Amino acid sequence: MIEYKLKELLEIKNGRDYKHLKDGNIPVYGSGGLMRYVDEYLYEGKSILLPRKGTLSNIQYVDKVFWTVDTIYYSIVDENKADPYFLYNYIKLLDLSHLNTGTGVPSMTFGAYYDVPINLPDLSTQKRIAKVLSDLDAKIEVNNKINQELEKMAKMLYDYWFVQFDFPHVTSSGVEKPYKSSGGKMVFNEALKREIPVGWEVKEINKVIEVKDGTHDSPKPIDKGFKLITSKHLKLEGLDFYKANSISEEDYININKRSQVETGDILFSMIGNIGTVYKVEEENIDFAIKNVALYKTSANQKLKNYIYTYLRGYDMQRYMGNVIAGSIQKFIGLGSLRKMPLMFDEKNISNFDTKTKAIFAQINTLKLENQKLSELRDWLLPLLMNGQVTVKNYESSITNLELESELGRVAEGAIKNGKG
Repeated sequence: MIEYKLKELLEIKNGRDYKHLKDGNIPVYGSGGLMRYVDEYLYEGKSILLPRKGTLSNIQYVDKVFWTVDTIYYSIVDENKADPYFLYNYIKLLDLSHLNTGTGVPSMTFGAYYDVPINLPDLSTQKRIAKVLSDLDAKIEVNNKINQELEKMAKMLYDYWFVQFDFPHVTSSGVEKPYKSSGGKMVFNEALKREIPVGWEVKEINKVIEVKDGTHDSPKPIDKGFKLITSKHLKLEGLDFYKANSISEEDYININKRSQVETGDILFSMIGNIGTVYKVEEENIDFAIKNVALYKTSANQKLKNYIYTYLRGYDMQRYMGNVIAGSIQKFIGLGSLRKMPLMFDEKNISNFDTKTKAIFAQINTLKLENQKLSELRDWLLPLLMNGQVTVKNYESSITNLELESELGRVAEGAIKNGKG
């Protein structure tokens, strides 16, 4: 291992204002992640993005053209000493919270970052380890893109049936035609502020399924235990267990007395990135929730795909625009979520569940695979970084990985199984 200070491995640069730029295809990043796309770039190349303000743990990596704003630094890595992707993963493992210089909003200075001690193996070893990690991340990204397309397919059918109302309808002459465009009768609904098919109902969702929320307490984090999932750990591609705090079994049990998550339930972020929806298909649930709404569709799983898509759809977006509160930190209250108007027609909901079951099954398979790959990556990462696991003769496929250590055979098998 070679000892460095971070200032010997990269040069930190300030982000800049982007508001004068026109829309384009170049991503703009802030401390919270991707913000928008513009027509100019600030830097082209591999770079580690280091938060200046806000969530200091949100370290990011880019390898193309990009722009960053003033809440996040970008960096130019000395590739003669450090592989950028290896160094990015190394820095992610560090706890830098003690370097915070902010009084209200967390902040980091050039100097705080520059003085961080870094211990690196030789460059060829860095590159081999980086290849393992990047291949795992690439596989996860491929699965995410497939799921995005599958989600679009489900949404397209939902919009056709429940927004345009052209669901299959057998006319009086016995011919199946799209309902609305073939003259199906419509009636104005006051709760939704739009027309719906005659005979359909609109109910408060709490009259259809139970709606709860997670704990309002802040359990003390511990080194190892049950995970506490909050709104910021809720992502369409999966739950971010890596960044979630661990809590004790006692706290886990107490939270679950109020809001136990079960297979088939739906989670909905209530604060921050409001409206992120996650359908729980995991069989073994070892996490609790905070700042997250819980739709108990596990009690009637024929409704889960419809309600999941409804929560991400047209009517919910319009409803949230009227009930989101908060001047600084936006949030949506449990009362508003319970009163959400739900369009209800049992026959078409049942048909939608049948039509989309295979789509959502494939989405779930890939999500669970990604969780296994993420867990494997997060388990391997510290072992690779501190030399407990080494990489030899690694080519272009995860299945060719050779690991040296008492854990090597376990890791290799896990990677092969995760490859799918």
